[in-house]
Amino acid sequence: MRKFFSYAAGCGIPLLTALVASTLIAGPEFPGSNYGSRRFTLRQAIETALQQNPDILRARQEIERTKGLVVEVRAQALPQVEAQAVFQATDPNLRNRGFGGFSTGDGDGTGATPTPTASATPTATPDGGDGVVSGPTTTNNSYNLRFQVSQLIFAGGAVRGQISAAMFTRDSSYFALRNIVDQVISTVRTQFYQVALNRALIGVQEQSIRLLESQLQDQQNRFEAGTVPRFNVLQAQVALSNQRPELFTARNNLRIAQLQLAKTLGLAFDPRRGESPPLEIVGDLTYAPRQMPLAQAIEVATERRAFLKQQRAAIFSQRDQIRIALAGYLPTVRASGGYEFQSSPFSDNIRDVSSGYTVGATGNWPIFDGFQTAGRVKQARAALATAEINYDDAVRQVELEVQQAFSNLQQGSELIRSQTENVGQADEALRLASARLSAGAGTQLEVLNSRVEVTRAQSVRLQALFSYASAQAEFDRVTASDTEYHVVFDDPLRGRETRTEKMTTKEEARRAKIDDLRPPKTTTTTTRATTRTTRPSGFSK
Repeated sequence: MRKFFSYAAGCGIPLLTALVASTLIAGPEFPGSNYGSRRFTLRQAIETALQQNPDILRARQEIERTKGLVVEVRAQALPQVEAQAVFQATDPNLRNRGFGGFSTGDGDGTGATPTPTASATPTATPDGGDGVVSGPTTTNNSYNLRFQVSQLIFAGGAVRGQISAAMFTRDSSYFALRNIVDQVISTVRTQFYQVALNRALIGVQEQSIRLLESQLQDQQNRFEAGTVPRFNVLQAQVALSNQRPELFTARNNLRIAQLQLAKTLGLAFDPRRGESPPLEIVGDLTYAPRQMPLAQAIEVATERRAFLKQQRAAIFSQRDQIRIALAGYLPTVRASGGYEFQSSPFSDNIRDVSSGYTVGATGNWPIFDGFQTAGRVKQARAALATAEINYDDAVRQVELEVQQAFSNLQQGSELIRSQTENVGQADEALRLASARLSAGAGTQLEVLNSRVEVTRAQSVRLQALFSYASAQAEFDRVTASDTEYHVVFDDPLRGRETRTEKMTTKEEARRAKIDDLRPPKTTTTTTRATTRTTRPSGFSK
């Protein structure tokens, strides 16, 4: 993992790329009008979510934050260069208080013990006359200019450990992004299928209402002809009225599902569309079974899940924390050197300066710190043990998620097979009931009951298709089959002006063993990524 997310000759920054695999549908670019609902294929929906979903955007910013953390920590191992300039103007009253005066210091605010100052006192001149002998006059202004370079020579491995821990933290943020990408793709697929389900249920309810309206019209005609009682007409009217709320509910469910998908895609409300739905989808629910042994699924999941890689990064980071704590037993050595310019204390001439170099070294070795370092080492080792326990628990969690998703796939497949046969039987029962009623051998109640059973069978079959498609999305998430990631390094030999971060996207089939179950692949190239897409099982254009 360290090699996977390492710096290339100190010049390139690895770029995480989510490679969305065969859960996507190739399709045209968004053809929707600015004032209408945008149309999305599943591929377009996922690509939009990868660019606009707030969870992904937050994860990207977390990566940028951890990159900055690496830069900050690495600064400790680099030379520190600083320049310092000091200018000081002192009131003459503080330097000369008259005859026999005292100065409270040298004027630099250090609070030194008062010392006698040089004062002009009358003395006899050599020729016997009275006069004053003046000493050197000090200036009231002073300045100092210093350039200094310092370098940490030895820190007991603390700085190296901090840099390594920061890099593992950065790696962890990459894995966190990958985990969020997998989750968002699964959510988009599930919500996309939910929109398709609700749209199909509306079709079922509309078909049922059309048949009930036809049945009502037929009974009214028969009543007017005097062949059936008014009870049949009332019964047909009640059945039609009872069916309409189901249609209203289905339409509302579709609107809610569209709004939820738009939220996941990061689409803002556009007042120009009015009450129109925020988006429309392209595709219908279908059934395309997939076979993957449970043992293979668990093996793939434990190898590819970003969640587990994030836990492993935490273990390596905690190992570095132990190294950092142990550095408290060792000395710290820092060397420094510089050059300094000082103004003359007896002249205001700016060119009258003294200059020279300074070289020094500082060492610090804590002989006894009250067992503070020992306490830190103990904490770090306990944190490492906790990280290892968390990793083991995460492996069990991944195994559980894979087994649950595998079981849900089996259940969905069984439901689809059973309900497909049930829909055929319900259609045949409705046909026979209608024929019996037309022949006068049956009753209207039989027809109405058969119609209800057909609607129920069709709805249950659609629910089964949705359950299987959703189970596939979850199965792909827990096995990390939807995405592949590659690290792209900048070429260290290229000029700085051309070193930029690039993203490449390449979608591949989930598994080579099921390629024969897929339609032919189509390749779509965009300005940002190269995408190889296949039609997902459980959904068709």
